[in-house]
Amino acid sequence: MIHRIRSVLVTCALGATVLAASAQVKIGFVGTLSGPGAALGQEQYDGFMLAVEQRQGMLGGVPVTVIKEDDQHNPDLGAQLAQRLIEKDKVTFITGVTFSDVMMAMAKPMVRSRILFVGSNAGPAPIAGKQCNIKFVFTSYQDEYQAQIVGRYAVDKRYWKTLFLAPDSPWGKDQLRGFKRYYSGEVVSEIHVQPHQTDYAAALAQIQRVAPDAVVAFLPGDMGVNFIQQMNRSGLLNKVPLLTGGTVDGTTLPLLKDAALNVLAGAVWGPDLPSPTSKAFVEAFEKKHGRIPSQYAAQSFDAALLIDSALKETKGSVADFDTLRNALNDARFPSVRSGFRLLRNGFPIQDGHVFVVAKDAKGRPSLKRIATPLLGNPDWYWDECR
Repeated sequence: MIHRIRSVLVTCALGATVLAASAQVKIGFVGTLSGPGAALGQEQYDGFMLAVEQRQGMLGGVPVTVIKEDDQHNPDLGAQLAQRLIEKDKVTFITGVTFSDVMMAMAKPMVRSRILFVGSNAGPAPIAGKQCNIKFVFTSYQDEYQAQIVGRYAVDKRYWKTLFLAPDSPWGKDQLRGFKRYYSGEVVSEIHVQPHQTDYAAALAQIQRVAPDAVVAFLPGDMGVNFIQQMNRSGLLNKVPLLTGGTVDGTTLPLLKDAALNVLAGAVWGPDLPSPTSKAFVEAFEKKHGRIPSQYAAQSFDAALLIDSALKETKGSVADFDTLRNALNDARFPSVRSGFRLLRNGFPIQDGHVFVVAKDAKGRPSLKRIATPLLGNPDWYWDECR
């Protein structure tokens, strides 16, 4: 039997007074909360719960119960958790999901049910395209989108010869495909490293030999931390531009500190975006958690605001499934990203930014926006959604 980490948070308008009977809407949060990806899932949860707590435990004026589940980055467990939330807990919404392999497994029981899914990170291509579902919406991005931002930026900067580095996994191959969508230069070398690899001496030697115009790296979590630290120590970081996606953010910069200065990142959100909602979110998150939020937290904050907007539109009622689903797809809420709207596949049309790691006003390494290569772009698969 697979052990499950589960907690139930019941919130209500009375703040400290917790009454399970008063909760009218149940929301299942599923994320990777243990193992190497735990920091990402925790950011998602913290971002979502910040929005709930700011509304005194309510969304759309209705008290909510949030049931937190750890999928342990295990697709089979993720599917089991989705089934349990649907059949036993009788949730109205499921949100979160950190990794795309878990998302693909969870999609099967969710498609067969009458629940609504609000994804706040994982965005696999099949669900953005031919396997799209009108019950699924996302406040994140399709998995390849950040690589597309980097590809467009590389062309804009005339980096015609690049070296590509990513895990030897389906996700890593997705990043290469996404990068090539807009990149018209030459990828002179592809290095596919083992998941959770820690030693990058061979990759650094290859960079030295090839002498590319830029290195393009998609190394999440500890992989990115180790690679950047080693590239910095080798002196190559000051000689070759490093373009990344999912590598430098609020989860890794506290570990990298100054070693990551000048690293570039393609992303859909950063802590210096001018949206009033974003500015208020960053301030509130820092005050509560003592750290700069990551994009994972921002996307989940938006997920809570999206559910809040749908429940407001239905005046708190979840009785009419179609009405609630339509209200969710309307996406009438003030996002941390300006002008948020959903395409027919449930993914947002949005800007793609490039950030550089630089010191903020408090002297901390953070992300500073320097370019927006993609303006109001859809993902690559939306037109396959029928």
